[in-house]
Amino acid sequence: MTSAERAAAGEDIVRTARSLFSRGLTHGSTGNLSVRIPQGILVTPTGSSLGTVTVGRLSLVDTGGRHLDGPPPSKEAVLHAAVLRARPTARAVVHTHSTHAAAVSCLAGLDPENVLPPLTAYFAMRIGRLPLLPYFAPGDQRLAEAAGAAARTGHAALLRNHGPLVAGSSLATAMDALEELEETARLFLLLRGLPTRPLTEAEQADLTPPA
Repeated sequence: MTSAERAAAGEDIVRTARSLFSRGLTHGSTGNLSVRIPQGILVTPTGSSLGTVTVGRLSLVDTGGRHLDGPPPSKEAVLHAAVLRARPTARAVVHTHSTHAAAVSCLAGLDPENVLPPLTAYFAMRIGRLPLLPYFAPGDQRLAEAAGAAARTGHAALLRNHGPLVAGSSLATAMDALEELEETARLFLLLRGLPTRPLTEAEQADLTPPA
């Protein structure tokens, strides 16, 4: 990958970061993004707001999450690296503390194998099964290991008392899934205590995943 191609990957991160921040899917210095490139993984730096991060201030880490170049990476770079190692076809990871998904992650009595029901066809297509990972402090290697294990069988997970984590073949694909997850979390909270009718297994099987 040339320097121009690396810059293009960085610009993709910055565009996505601005979109997340401007629409309230991140706040303060929360959330982080990464893209796999031949030299390693480009990731947003520690302590940065996704509303102000720039291409020149992105960090580069290796596939183990070790810092190679640029400012110090997000403490959750090891989380991104673990997911990308586990999913060779994935190129990008998006992690936020978006309000509704984070709220669901704090609820008691959730099914750790599948947190949210398939309330809509697009959730079933873009997310499918959503495991709940145990709570570990941000940056804890045990969280990275749990995320890597979950990523071997699915591209999305909800981190207990934390927020959503989604991998995709591109940042755009990961963003689509992240937004669907957040919207379904909002519906789930709105419908708590009301009778609901999720999609049946047959209805889910009949769906064609989006390209």
